Amino acid sequence: MNMTVEQRDGVKVVELQGDLDTTTVPTVHAGLIAEVADGVRLVLDMHGVRYMSSAGLRLMLSVYRKAQERGGDLVLVGLSDAIRDTMEVTGFLNFFQAYETLEDGLRVLGAPR
Repeated sequence: MNMTVEQRDGVKVVELQGDLDTTTVPTVHAGLIAEVADGVRLVLDMHGVRYMSSAGLRLMLSVYRKAQERGGDLVLVGLSDAIRDTMEVTGFLNFFQAYETLEDGLRVLGAPR
């Protein structure tokens, strides 16, 4: 699992590449939580995530809750059909705003494209 972070006009964009499973979640969790500052505007770019286990779902919910606690916003972009379906069936998608493109996520958070 690779994670890159960049700043775009006050929005943090975190791109994830690889699988989110029990072996990768602890490292990714530590990295993501470190990015959740007060009032953060965060886009998680999931275009490169091929697989997400239940550990990955719990990770997403944990980061979402941390962002909410700190007065921030978090959106997901680029969910594969399989991951979107799993998140929808399990009810996890109810917590998130999810968009197809990074540009859409940035626009929702108020960053110029």
